[in-house]
Amino acid sequence: MATKDGQLIASHEPKPHRDHRCREPSEFASRRRTAVVDGAAEVGFFASDFTLAEIKRLRRVQDFSERPQQFNGKFEIPTFEEIIALAKRKAVEKGRAIGIYPETSTRPTTSRSACRSRSAWWTRSPRRGWNRRDAPVFLQSFEPSSLKELRKLSPVRSVQLVDANDVNPDGSLDFTAPFDRPFDWTASGDPRLRARTFAFSSPTKA
Repeated sequence: MATKDGQLIASHEPKPHRDHRCREPSEFASRRRTAVVDGAAEVGFFASDFTLAEIKRLRRVQDFSERPQQFNGKFEIPTFEEIIALAKRKAVEKGRAIGIYPETSTRPTTSRSACRSRSAWWTRSPRRGWNRRDAPVFLQSFEPSSLKELRKLSPVRSVQLVDANDVNPDGSLDFTAPFDRPFDWTASGDPRLRARTFAFSSPTKA
């Protein structure tokens, strides 16, 4: 996800309040707003409205009550650069390859600032040494257009993710909307793409 000042952070959701807790919630209260995410209106606080410095003042919180809660509030939100530095440092310590598996899971169609930041990322320092087909990097996304954009910037391997509403009793996938197709296909307005589901997708067609 990209911050207001164009920095990539490691966050699964575009809304920080789902994953993080503000030290001083009242300070950011005015930033609560409604935004359209994957075609649906969502209310909350969005990472794209915060600078990296502000994001760094937040702390991680486990959003699911059934999962361990003992680490809530103990860790800050890392940047993508920090994740890469950690992987490289541990690779040296362990004497083996340790890679990264970044996913553009923060609605790339919805977040154009994230698209711009991803493009800029490949022209900055982390690209050195990892801009090759056999690099310890796999780029993944639910949206084919996101992978196509990134493939123009780097030869590293990419993976087309497939979603579904559920698994049917016979083992087949239940492609019920809105989990029936990549959102970029829905947003395209192209009748051909809107007639397809994730069943059409494969790594060779991304």
